[in-house]
Amino acid sequence: MPRRATEGNRVELRIKPEEKAILARAAALEHVDLTGFILSKMLPEARAVIERAEHVALTSRDSLTVLDLLENPPKPTARLKRAAKAGQTLR
Repeated sequence: MPRRATEGNRVELRIKPEEKAILARAAALEHVDLTGFILSKMLPEARAVIERAEHVALTSRDSLTVLDLLENPPKPTARLKRAAKAGQTLR
């Protein structure tokens, strides 16, 4: 049975012995342990992936469109009214 992610702070990585040797050598050259080396390289990349996924870049035109819609929202459709009345969300 797979372990749940909440069972501690251990992460297991299955790699070939030669790949582990490369990582260990690089870590030694930077005077850190293997865990420290992997974390120092992967955490910034993980943060960058999250930032790219969560960040929405709008053009000036798109920004103006959003602001206009916020200031002048369209009239609700019949479907939206029915969903609101039923306490549901649209899909």
